[in-house]
Amino acid sequence: MRTMRSCLILAACLPWCAHAQDAGKPSMFSTEWNVRLRHEAVDDAAFARDADATTLRLRLGLRANFTDHWSALVEGEGIAAGGSYDSTANGRRGYPVIADAEGAELNQALVAWKNDRLLAMVGRQRVQFGNQRWVGNSGWRQNEQTFDALSFEGKFANDWSVHYAYLDRVHRVNGDKAIDPLARERNLSTHAFDLAWMPKSIQLRGYALLHDDQDVAAASTATYGLRMTANRLRDGHGPSLAAEYAHQSDWADNPLSFSHAYWLVEPAYAWGETSVRAGWEHLGGNGRHALQTPLATLHPFNGWADKFANATPPGGLDDTYASVTTKAGCAKCEWIVAWHDYRADNSSGNVGGHYGSEWNASFGFPIVEKLKGLMKVADYNADTFARDTTKLWFQLEWQH
Repeated sequence: MRTMRSCLILAACLPWCAHAQDAGKPSMFSTEWNVRLRHEAVDDAAFARDADATTLRLRLGLRANFTDHWSALVEGEGIAAGGSYDSTANGRRGYPVIADAEGAELNQALVAWKNDRLLAMVGRQRVQFGNQRWVGNSGWRQNEQTFDALSFEGKFANDWSVHYAYLDRVHRVNGDKAIDPLARERNLSTHAFDLAWMPKSIQLRGYALLHDDQDVAAASTATYGLRMTANRLRDGHGPSLAAEYAHQSDWADNPLSFSHAYWLVEPAYAWGETSVRAGWEHLGGNGRHALQTPLATLHPFNGWADKFANATPPGGLDDTYASVTTKAGCAKCEWIVAWHDYRADNSSGNVGGHYGSEWNASFGFPIVEKLKGLMKVADYNADTFARDTTKLWFQLEWQH
C-alpha cells in the first residue's frame, strides 16, 4: 500500500512539473512521462483459482539535448500492484500468471547522436524492428523489454532506410525480481539488421537476426527473411496485402540441428474508417522443436490470451485468423473484433493436431486530452493445447 500511495502522489505531481517546465524559458532538459493504470482478470481452467491484478505503472524520463546532434536520456519506471496473481516474482504459483511484477528499475539510459539522415544510440534502450515480430519492446506489459545495445538507423535515399543493432543484453518484461534469473535478463551477442525500400504504395524489407543467447545456447538461432506490404488505397478505400517469408536454423553454439520456415499471408480491404483482414501465419515445427521468436513483441500476434507467447509448441503453429477494425460512430475511438484458429504445423504429422480457437475484442476511447481508456477481452477455447482461458482488461493511460 505504501508503494501504491507513493505512485499516486507522483502521478498527481506530474502535470504540475510539466506546467512549470513549459512556463519557463527553453532548457536543454525536458521530461517525458507516462502513467498507466490497469486491471487484469484471468480465468484459466488449468488453475483452481482465478487471478486478478490492479497495477499502476509510472514511467519518468529526463532528456538532455546538449547540441543539435548530441542528447542523452535517463528513464526509470515504478510499478505498484495489488491483487491475487502470480507475477513470476511473488511466488504465488497457485494462480495464473500476470507478468506485471511490483518494483522499480532503470528502463533506459542512453546517449544519442543524430543528423538529418542518421540516428545512433548506445546504452540501455527501446529497440523495435519493423512490425516487431522478431525484435520489439513488448510494450503491452507494464515493464517493457529493453536492451543494452548499440543501434543505428539511417535514411540514405528518399525511399531507402537501414536499421542495425548489436544487442548485448535483454532486460525482460518479468523485471529484476523474477524468481527465475533467466526471466529477468539474458546475456546476448546478437546482430539484427533490416534494409527497407519504401515507395508510396509498396514496402519491401529484408532482414537478418543472428541471435546468440549466451545464457541458453539452445535458444540461439539465425533467421533471414523478406516482408512485402502493398496497397491500392484511394481516398481511404481499397485493398492491401502483407506477405512474408523467413527461414530459421540453429546458430552459434546451439547443440541442436533444425531448419524451420515462417510465412505470413494477410490480405485486407478498407472502407474509410472500417477495415477487414484475414491471414495465415505459419511457424514451422517438426514435433521435437519449432521456430521461436524470443525477442519479439508477442502480445499482438497469435491471440491476446497469449497461449503461444512463451514458446511455439514443438509441433509448430498455424494461425488462421480474421479481424474487423472500425472507428464507426466515434472518430477517435477504435473497435476491434478478431477470431483465431490454431493448429499444429501440417508437416509435423499428427503432433498437436488442432490446438484450439480464440475470440478477441477491444474498445479504445479518449476521455480527455492525452488520457485514453481501453476495454479488452480474450477468450481461448482449448482442444489439444493448454486449457480454456478468459482474460479481461480495463485500462487508463495518460502520456506526456
